[in-house]
Amino acid sequence: MFWWGPVVLILVFLGMEFVAWATHKYVMHGFLWKLHIDHHTEHKGFFERNDFFFLIFAIPSALCIYLGMTSNNYFAVWIGYGIALYGFAYFMFHDVYIHRRFKWLRDIDHPYFMAIRKAHKIHHKKKNKEDGECFGMLLVPKKFFQEARFVFNRKKNKG
Repeated sequence: MFWWGPVVLILVFLGMEFVAWATHKYVMHGFLWKLHIDHHTEHKGFFERNDFFFLIFAIPSALCIYLGMTSNNYFAVWIGYGIALYGFAYFMFHDVYIHRRFKWLRDIDHPYFMAIRKAHKIHHKKKNKEDGECFGMLLVPKKFFQEARFVFNRKKNKG
């Protein structure tokens, strides 16, 4: 194993937050709003058209891993793993924890997680594609983190 592989993975993972933010703001709330709109409205069924956006990241991830492995380009492989790891984190945070599409991770009680949920709720307050805020997933505005920390400490000191 190359020593730099995990470093590349971590840097790509962190960079993906900014790629996801830009994709969410300019693509999902832009020219592909028709695929994303059902995520901001009530709908029947488990799946959303919005779920197709996973391909935006899954395809480059799989290509980097496959083409990198077949050509011994391990830099590309680690990039693919970084994208895949971000996709897994997105699924766990967004679909499982925030939107509760599965019955896991419901009892996490930590200011960071509370801040993520609050920022996402603020994002979903707007039902149209304009005037949105909080387009990221893992980085939340400081005001939400401060509010969550205050609420968390108040709950902790009551109990």
